[in-house]
Amino acid sequence: MVIDVKHRTARPGPFATICFVRSSLLLFLSGALFAQTGDNVLLVVNRNSDASRQIAEYYRPRRSVPLANVCTIGTTTAEEIDWKTYVSGIEEPVAACLKKAQLVEKVLYLVTTLGVPLKVDGPGSGTLSEHASVDSELALLYSKLKGGKPERTGWVPNPMFMRRDAPFQHPVIPIYVVTRLAAYDVNDVKAMIDRGLAARNRGKFVLDMQSEKDDEGNNWLRTAALLLPDSRTTLEATTRVLYNQREVIGYGSWGSNDGHRTERRLHFDWLPGAIAAEYVSTSARTFHRPPDEWKYTSWSDRLHFFAGSPQGLIGDLLHEGATGASGNTYEPYLAGCARPDYLFPAYQRGRNLGDSYYISLPYLSWQGVVAGDPLCVLK
Repeated sequence: MVIDVKHRTARPGPFATICFVRSSLLLFLSGALFAQTGDNVLLVVNRNSDASRQIAEYYRPRRSVPLANVCTIGTTTAEEIDWKTYVSGIEEPVAACLKKAQLVEKVLYLVTTLGVPLKVDGPGSGTLSEHASVDSELALLYSKLKGGKPERTGWVPNPMFMRRDAPFQHPVIPIYVVTRLAAYDVNDVKAMIDRGLAARNRGKFVLDMQSEKDDEGNNWLRTAALLLPDSRTTLEATTRVLYNQREVIGYGSWGSNDGHRTERRLHFDWLPGAIAAEYVSTSARTFHRPPDEWKYTSWSDRLHFFAGSPQGLIGDLLHEGATGASGNTYEPYLAGCARPDYLFPAYQRGRNLGDSYYISLPYLSWQGVVAGDPLCVLK
């Protein structure tokens, strides 16, 4: 059954209680308090990628990003790189762009593009791994420019995590928010950009728990439902999978990790500005498009993996009509996934896409990728 959040009971944790106490204050926050513009964006373009250049040319005038805020680098177009390539081909050139144009403080958002490498391969395993997404590592660049020396091994706590009512500004929050204008192809990315510009604060938040089990991931979805408007929230707490939902502005679920999900495509009616977050380990492992007939499979069925994994891809969500989505390049563990109980309430109350996702991400220098225009906001 689908639970009507106005009539169901739940057991909110300490975070939910605190947020209810503060909710009346949050409703009075002015949208201008969190407003950012193209002046606060550094657009990162790989000159060796046609897709990267085309996306930058499309995005820059639509968000009025100054020419001085376009950082052109020349590196490989491979999705996976080593640390040496990351440092010399991406991090150091981006740092040089920021310093040369005197943008270290003014820029808050680094926007990478399809064609800029996606992930960094490194030694180690588990929580001591040196695997990371390029974007999550770039988020630490502000700290590094200020003399910080974060550890490469494992994750680094995100200083923006949970700070839903704190304006994002330097040096108070000493990071860059990094999002990626990427999907299966240039046309998909252009459509994402257009939908972001047309975003409006309407539609419903669809939260699919996979079961009534009292576990961490399900409880985050329950808490998200408590913090969102009752009339705009659908919470599914049984094994039924939600497909064919209409007027969706937010979607949270277990994705392909829901053992009851049999269809790769959700067949949603996504509204402009809609965002998504799923608890899936490798959903941002690639932006190469799978064959239409490809289906989710199991870890034991290696013959039918796509790009090294049987799991779903955020590219499918973006291709179907989502404006933004979060995923992971390698195993983040559940604790490292975007938290719906921070993401969706922040977004619904006026934080832009970039801020909302980073408020929901516990760790940096880790596996997270946020696809979308950071300046997208529900007006």
